[in-house]
Amino acid sequence: MDTRSGETCPSGRPMLGGSMNRRLRMSLALLGIVALGALGACSDDDGDVAAPEGPHLTVTDTDAGEILVDHEGRTVYLFTEDSPGQSACVDEDCLSAWPILEGEFEAGEGVDADLLGTIERDDGMTQATYGDWPLYYFASDEGPGDIQGQGVNDVWFVLDPAGNAIEGDVAVEEDGNSGY
Repeated sequence: MDTRSGETCPSGRPMLGGSMNRRLRMSLALLGIVALGALGACSDDDGDVAAPEGPHLTVTDTDAGEILVDHEGRTVYLFTEDSPGQSACVDEDCLSAWPILEGEFEAGEGVDADLLGTIERDDGMTQATYGDWPLYYFASDEGPGDIQGQGVNDVWFVLDPAGNAIEGDVAVEEDGNSGY
């Protein structure tokens, strides 16, 4: 019976294994501090979950409804001539008007991480996908929130958070350029 700690129970009896209990309490306290620190690193000052730091997709509200945008607020599009997991936008004219969303993206607010993926294109580049649709930018979009590519040639559309094309004309290009 180890009674070296000199600690006693409320009943006045010597506490057994005092140094062991003290180490256990210290370990549990340290574990709690580490767990709280890890949780704190995943949230902002308001307790909300922080957005991923690298390239990610998020959802924003536009005239077309809620759509997918990248981490800089740039609109992304799908091409209905693509097949799931396969890009049909392969020639220079198409790719200059509709640059691919290159690389891997994480899920930001409102985005279903299970729908995110990538494909390897015939040119060896990695293109981000959502719901198996290869994703693109529209070169004529000038900045965050622009949706000038919506409905171009009735084959280029923004996506909703479920990965569906939002069809219909929302934006009209001022110069009449079809973009492809």
